[in-house]
Amino acid sequence: MFRNLLCACLAFAAALAVSAPTRAASAYDIDIGVDATLDRFFANVRGARELANKSVGILVFPSVVKAGFGFGGEYGEGALRISGQQRSVDYYNTVSASVGFQLGIQERSVIIMFMTHSALEQFRRTAGWKIGADASVAVITVGIGGSIDTNKITSPVVGFILDPKGLMYNLTLEGTKISRINPR
Repeated sequence: MFRNLLCACLAFAAALAVSAPTRAASAYDIDIGVDATLDRFFANVRGARELANKSVGILVFPSVVKAGFGFGGEYGEGALRISGQQRSVDYYNTVSASVGFQLGIQERSVIIMFMTHSALEQFRRTAGWKIGADASVAVITVGIGGSIDTNKITSPVVGFILDPKGLMYNLTLEGTKISRINPR
């Protein structure tokens, strides 16, 4: 019993160590990743730019790494841009943990669009914003060459999950905690 518990704790610690960087990225590095992620999103999904233009804020995590062996951890850093501005106004990290059948490492990008001023303000006021507890995020699933019908999106906060090839995963962001950081 003790041995199994010890193995589980070691696996969890290893997963978190792999997924969390030793130090925060620079604002410059995060911004380059944000630009590249948005460019890929706009190039691969029709209607994405139109939806982004309708949003009041966009939070982009260019690289969210998830590692797990029974227990899992996930970490990424990103930036918030308001009303289509080309510069970032704040920087954030995303962290989550999970338990269940999982093995390996995967990387994805996450884009969260705030469609109303009140949703954006609630996010910016909340320290340690938790998806599912502080707000609900409607995850939109689209494939390469797919399109977004911007007239059918009515949620105040919508999210997109992209893999490195540009495909959207049908995954949840539930349980994810997002906190403001000060990049180097």
